[in-house]
Amino acid sequence: MTGADEQVNQHDLETPDSIQVRFGIEYVESDPPKAAAVLSMPMHRFRNPSTGAPTVAPLAILVDAAAGIVNHYRRRPGQWTVSSELSMDLSPDVGELDGPVLASAHSPGPLGATSLGICTLTYRGVVIGTGIVRSFFIHAGDVVSQQRSETLRRSGETAFADLMAVHVTQDGPATVLAQRVDRNLNNDIDIVHGGVAAAGLEIAASAAVNRDPSDGLLQTGSLRVNFLRPFLAGTESRYEGTPMRLGRNTGVGDARAIGDDGKVAITARMTAYR
Repeated sequence: MTGADEQVNQHDLETPDSIQVRFGIEYVESDPPKAAAVLSMPMHRFRNPSTGAPTVAPLAILVDAAAGIVNHYRRRPGQWTVSSELSMDLSPDVGELDGPVLASAHSPGPLGATSLGICTLTYRGVVIGTGIVRSFFIHAGDVVSQQRSETLRRSGETAFADLMAVHVTQDGPATVLAQRVDRNLNNDIDIVHGGVAAAGLEIAASAAVNRDPSDGLLQTGSLRVNFLRPFLAGTESRYEGTPMRLGRNTGVGDARAIGDDGKVAITARMTAYR
């Protein structure tokens, strides 16, 4: 038994329509009774706004959408899902991604207090990594599905930072990335979407360990994210990245998302390899 709720419709989704539109996420396959789904998201040679190097941060948004929705399929009547953990492991030398990435997700095992969603990431027919989202269940009474029209005007110059509504405010000794208010980046309980926040944390942590470009790029191998409390966007909301260890061929960076209320909402650790 998967425990999946078969009463699912297009507006009953963990990842709001506005997030799907902003980042081009599409459903390739969806099987709620089996708690399985395949999603795609285009990559357009996205860059880290701090370092200018290719970034894998958008993949965290795809992981959250794919592995999160299969957990959402398993909720019981009257429940909603909230991510408590997200992790991502990538193959070495993923390189610059330019085209659709597929995330094939399922949720194995019996249903408990939490649900575990697992996905495989594929680019041009080659597996480039895996992702995991652990979700717990909350009462759905306060959740109202939002349908927001896109507000971002795109052009050929639209950068990933524009999609994320972020900008660099400090580039040493810590990397600080401001998260501006954009309700199209919020989830259905009106806080910054978990996948978006995970991407912001990866950007900050990666920038922190790649401050000296002369040493060569340290490429993200793994990302571990813990969601502690709601991440509220406002004038003070930001991501802070700091290097924990820099070695000859490896680097470890920590990042945290601080809400407009001044509280640490989300933490992450990123391990990178040269």
